[in-house]
Amino acid sequence: MATAINKDRRRTLQCAIAVAGWAVAHGASNDDQDASKPRREGVFKLGQFALESGAQLADAVVAYKTHGKLNDAGTNAILYPTQFAAQHNDIEWIIGAGRALDPEKYFVVVVDQLGNGLSSSPSNCAAPFDRMRFPIVTIRDDVAAQHRLLTELLRVRRLKLVVGYSMGAQQAYQWAVNHPDMVERIAPFCGTARTTAHNAVFLEGVRAALTADSDWLEGEYQTPPLRGLRALARVYAGWGFSQEFYKQELYRALGFTSAMDCVTGFWEKRYMKRDANNILSMLRTWELNDVSAGPAFAGSLEKALGSVKAKTTVMASQTDLYFTVADMQAEAALIPGAKFRIIPSLWGHMAGSGLNPADAQFIDREIRTLLAT
Repeated sequence: MATAINKDRRRTLQCAIAVAGWAVAHGASNDDQDASKPRREGVFKLGQFALESGAQLADAVVAYKTHGKLNDAGTNAILYPTQFAAQHNDIEWIIGAGRALDPEKYFVVVVDQLGNGLSSSPSNCAAPFDRMRFPIVTIRDDVAAQHRLLTELLRVRRLKLVVGYSMGAQQAYQWAVNHPDMVERIAPFCGTARTTAHNAVFLEGVRAALTADSDWLEGEYQTPPLRGLRALARVYAGWGFSQEFYKQELYRALGFTSAMDCVTGFWEKRYMKRDANNILSMLRTWELNDVSAGPAFAGSLEKALGSVKAKTTVMASQTDLYFTVADMQAEAALIPGAKFRIIPSLWGHMAGSGLNPADAQFIDREIRTLLAT
């Protein structure tokens, strides 16, 4: 990690983000955002933003959407960060009246990770720092950007909850470690506080599949490297759902008639609409994830997770192939007072996606219980 980050430290990033059209289309900016109004989308201008690598993002932005109304004390907010390759409108299944993230009770902020195509990303950063020249981003960088959004623009003082799936879970852990006096609860599900060696090997396979496409051109493609994106999707298909999911033909619940129909109709559709360099940037962030990195904990996961003050419920999918029950349970045991729950699902990692009603109900119920404590 240090070698890769040092490469970015040798250059100063002057990045002009091409997001003005998106902000106008969604009717929000730093000037017109009002946290008292429900369901607002916007782009928060961070200005000159220092990354952990030492690179400086000029005109950096973080995109977001809010649901509900912030109370006068600024204390009823819930933060819900996006996961890998997702954008804020992709993950709203858990938000709604009568659900755990009820906008009639809470001010729910869905925030886009750096690199996801809406916040500062390889695809919207101007040359000469676009594409593969986009700097290394860590989960701590995401949390730093989000903290500024919440405190400077949205006027949030405390967080009732930080909840996240997969890479969103990584951000939830980091929030609890970085801001123990601001975060009351966390509910990370299907994600770890530190990327394991096996998980990193999986990510290398996904990266290799994408970059093997001759049209990728070391990130300088003029048209999307579709063969690489298709290959990435097919590698992911063998990991995202479990063996039993395919064996028991549970893909039929999604409207697919065969396993290959699911691969093309679900996985390829999912990833071929994304920008390849954005995907690679987020893969790098995922691979570098380690809540204990940095001088404060010197790589000690025990010290980092032991510092968490937030009431915590950790949820692992019974059949997740890369965020395993064993790995997640071992981390949960390091958090004082944390509760650990196993989602009894055959949907693998996708148990956390809201696709399967039974899994969604389990997650909603556990979050609801946590919020009631």
